[in-house]
Amino acid sequence: MTHSLNSRAMRSVGLIAILAMASACGRSDHLGKAPSFSNPLATQEHSAMVSTALPTVIETRTPLDEASLWSGQRSSLLGDRRAVRQGDILTVVIEIDERAEISNETDRSRSGSETLGIPQLGGLPQRLDEKLPDGASTSELVSINSNSSSSGDGSVKRNEKLTLRVAATIVDILPNGVLSISGSQELRVNFEMRELLVSGYVRPEDISRQNEITYDKIASARVSYGGRGQITDVQQPRLGQQVLDAVLPF
Repeated sequence: MTHSLNSRAMRSVGLIAILAMASACGRSDHLGKAPSFSNPLATQEHSAMVSTALPTVIETRTPLDEASLWSGQRSSLLGDRRAVRQGDILTVVIEIDERAEISNETDRSRSGSETLGIPQLGGLPQRLDEKLPDGASTSELVSINSNSSSSGDGSVKRNEKLTLRVAATIVDILPNGVLSISGSQELRVNFEMRELLVSGYVRPEDISRQNEITYDKIASARVSYGGRGQITDVQQPRLGQQVLDAVLPF
């Protein structure tokens, strides 16, 4: 008998654990780590860039251009040194100063009244009235009244400001000439690592003469600024607490 009770208890605990894990699946992506970015290769921008291929323009150079000091080559004095080839480096300027304020208000009311009676039905109501207690009658069998009202207010305020500069590398050139860039930066101070990650797609003509591009000209931009280390570990809730927050209904 005791063994049977223990088996049932173990099965119950296992069932609860399975239900808890199933409930936490929606937040398992960021349990103990930062939320993951969506796959940039699955975006509509990437599909359009890959499917719409443009012809590549090949620049021809003569021996005179190779020897001239004033030629338009990248290595010359007046050459264009903007990043255009795989492996080239450019500077990404991130200056975000955004503010959003949303306010909603709702007010709703509703009332209803229903009455059901049988004053005449082949003489049956009269016979039923004789057997009913004093004060009861079939003329108004059912009477229902309802009244409901609801109101709600909501507001959202956000203010974000971020100014960063990071060097990124051209990791791929798509068939239509758009450049795929990726950059990372790490800074370690007192056992705390600060990380800056940036990736996306840029057009060569959007790169300035200073070999810089702003974040608002980057398609499918992914920017991450955070860190890891002792301070971050203390600030983050423990893994068990995150699981409880995901599964507890209250």
